[in-house]
Amino acid sequence: MANSFITVKDFARAALPRLIDHLVFPNLIYKDYSDDFSAMKGDTIQVRKPIVLEAKDFDASAGVSTQDIVESTVDVTLNKIATVDVGIEALQGATSVEDLTRVFIDPAAAALAAKINADGLELYKDIPCFVGTAGETPASLSVLADARKALNKNKAPVSGRCAVWDPEADAAFTSIDAIVHAEKSGSTQALREGSIGRVMGMDHYMSQGVKQHKTGITAAVGTKLSSLITSGSSKMSITGTTLTGKLLKGDLIRLNGKTYTVTQDSATASSNTISNVMVTPTLPATSSGVELTLIPSHTANLAFHPMAFAFVTRPLTAPAGVESYVTHYNGISLRVVRGYDMQHKREMLSMDVLYGFKTLYPELAVRVLG
Repeated sequence: MANSFITVKDFARAALPRLIDHLVFPNLIYKDYSDDFSAMKGDTIQVRKPIVLEAKDFDASAGVSTQDIVESTVDVTLNKIATVDVGIEALQGATSVEDLTRVFIDPAAAALAAKINADGLELYKDIPCFVGTAGETPASLSVLADARKALNKNKAPVSGRCAVWDPEADAAFTSIDAIVHAEKSGSTQALREGSIGRVMGMDHYMSQGVKQHKTGITAAVGTKLSSLITSGSSKMSITGTTLTGKLLKGDLIRLNGKTYTVTQDSATASSNTISNVMVTPTLPATSSGVELTLIPSHTANLAFHPMAFAFVTRPLTAPAGVESYVTHYNGISLRVVRGYDMQHKREMLSMDVLYGFKTLYPELAVRVLG
C-alpha cells in the first residue's frame, strides 16, 4: 500500500472531528457516553434520566416544602453500529493525509453521520403530540407558533428548544423574511451551516434524515371506539363503517381532543374492526362508540427540548489480531480497524460507531406534520 505510513490512528483522529461536524440530531439532545468502558452491539446500558424539579410559591406561614431528588434510570440497548468499509486497494492512489481526506475520510464521516441522524429521527414514533396537517409542508410562522404553544402547554423548559425539518420545510421556511434575517451562529461547523436560525424560541435545523411516516391503514370511514376503555388502559379497540389495513407503530390517533401514538403494529382489520391497539400515553375512561380520528401518512418533523431524547454511545472493543484504534471526542467514539478478509483475500479498512437512542420524556417533544 503506497500510503502505509498513514496509520489507523491517523485515520481515526482525522475522521472523528468531521463526523461530529456532520451530526445534527445527536448534537441537539441529551448525550450519555463513557470513554472508560468498551461495549459490543446488543449490550444494555442504564442511563440516568435528567432530573425534573418543580418550582412552587413560597408560603410564609407554612414554610418551604422540600422535594425528593430521585434519580431514575432507563435501559438503552446499544443496537446500532454505523460502519463504512472499503478495500485497501481503493486507497492505493492516495499518498498523503490530504488525499485520504478527500477520497475516504470526508465521505466516510458524512455517510456515518447520515445513518446516525436517520436512526435517531426514528424516535418520532414515540411522540403522540402533533401540530400541522398531514400532507401539507409547514411553510408559515403560524406553524412554528403552534409547535411553541404545544411545548409550552406540555411545560417543556424554554431554554435549549430545537426543531429539525425535512428539506421541503427548510426550503419553505428560508423564504420567509423573518427567518431569512434571523440571527445566525458564527460557528463554521456543518451543524451550524444547516441552521435556519433561532425563531419563536427554537433553534431550527435541516436534516435529510427526517422520516416519512406511512400508515398501514388503507381506508377509514366513520371510525370510533368499539368497546369501553377503563381508566389507565394502554389499549383500545376501534371500528368503522369502512376500516381496512392495520395500524403501525408511530401512527397517530386523536380521541376526545387528545392524541395518542401506536406503540406496536396492530393486527389487520377484520370485519372493519381492529382490536387491542396498543397506545401511549395511557387512556382515561371512555365510553364505547366515541368517534376518533386516524391521522394519515405524513412527514415527521420534530420540535423538542434536548431532554426529550438521549443518544447513548460507548467505545467498541478492539478486535484481537488486527491493527485498530479507538478515539473519543465530545461524546462520540470512533473505531478504525485495518484487517484482512480471508474469505475474499483482501485487506480491509473499517470505520464504525456503536450507539443507541432512547426517548426519555415524550411530552417534551412535538411532531410537526408535513
